[in-house]
Amino acid sequence: MEKTNEKPDKETSDKWLDDTDNYKWGIFYYNPRDPRIFPPKRIRWTGWTVNFANPYSIVAMIVVVIIIVLINYFITR
Repeated sequence: MEKTNEKPDKETSDKWLDDTDNYKWGIFYYNPRDPRIFPPKRIRWTGWTVNFANPYSIVAMIVVVIIIVLINYFITR
């Protein structure tokens, strides 16, 4: 399946999430075919994970870290 900007169907999504080849070191989800920034985790009720193959996910993670650092800075000031 080629990379598209469309959300994958449930069958494709489940197949990708269960495929151990889409995980680096067994914990980091890395699937260049998946356009989602935050796909669900393998155990869906535990939340979402980051698709590190999507460049926007790296930007999103940097923004989240900056926000956390700024909040911490202003609270402890």
